[in-house]
Amino acid sequence: MKDRIRTIMESQHMTQKVFAQFTGISEGSLSGVFNGHTRPTLQMVDLIHQRFPNISTDWLMYGQGPMYRDQIEDKTEGEQAETNASLNAAVVQTSSPLLFSSDDIISTSKMESRAGNSIKQVVKYLDKPARKITEIRVYYDDQTWETFAPGRP
Repeated sequence: MKDRIRTIMESQHMTQKVFAQFTGISEGSLSGVFNGHTRPTLQMVDLIHQRFPNISTDWLMYGQGPMYRDQIEDKTEGEQAETNASLNAAVVQTSSPLLFSSDDIISTSKMESRAGNSIKQVVKYLDKPARKITEIRVYYDDQTWETFAPGRP
């Protein structure tokens, strides 16, 4: 499970500290999970699920199925589109000449679902606040350091 948590962190481009703060998991608990000292708790899984609702809990807890729920829904929608297309094709063949092939109908539904996914991704990136540099420290080999901060000489 710790590998799957790390995969989520990497997919969101988060450090361990940022991930802990974002999810509400204590940094020490998360560090203990990654070091192998402790096992992930149900509370951790719940906090991750609350902050990342598109992550499949089956995948997170057991490693079964795809990582994102969208992939499950896309598969289900694709199967429904194929079923609907075959039913529509059968009805069209009996009543009038075929104007569009069932492949065209399936392609259109796949394009619509892909467009929806790209919109979701754009929104995901806009929700994150811009990071700002608050302080830079330079340590020298003579055991001294300098601190630089924006707006401070």
